[in-house]
Amino acid sequence: MSTLEVIGFICGVLGIYLTMKENIYCFPVGIINVSISLILFYSQKLYADSLQQIVYFFLISYGWLNWDRSKNETAILVSKSSKKLLIKVVLLASGMSLLLGSLLQHFTDASFPWIDSSATSASFVAQWLIAKKKIENWVIWMLVNITYIGIYLNKHLYLYTILFFIYFAFAIWGYSSWKKQLITTNNAL
Repeated sequence: MSTLEVIGFICGVLGIYLTMKENIYCFPVGIINVSISLILFYSQKLYADSLQQIVYFFLISYGWLNWDRSKNETAILVSKSSKKLLIKVVLLASGMSLLLGSLLQHFTDASFPWIDSSATSASFVAQWLIAKKKIENWVIWMLVNITYIGIYLNKHLYLYTILFFIYFAFAIWGYSSWKKQLITTNNAL
């Protein structure tokens, strides 16, 4: 267990907690977490995870700007995704998964190219849904976290295995918390 893994673990727990609480500081903490995770995952030949951290940097930055902009305009409220949006994100994640998995399978020595690519693609969609405050992000994170628990356990990244157990619990808690807010908002309208 390295110092980087410990710092990544702490930032990961803090970042997801702040996200669940809709605290804008989740974004700078998330940027620290993805920077550390990029280094760690690349060293473990988890190339899809490494790519994921780079994309997360941009998605987190977008979310930060989106949430920050809403302070001066209309606040972004937690909402449900339309069926049309859900179909689009499932198709997008599936296509990304097939493309990335194929590239990693044929051109790298990646560990778990297909499952890692699937979890990475679903993570991109979930992170984008967070930026839009769509409640379904938490369901996707539950599935992704279970997948990563298996990957990190297999790679002997035990602190990250624990981190993703915590992420899984926070995803359940976040879904419950955002669902209560969604009900309260809908009742107020």
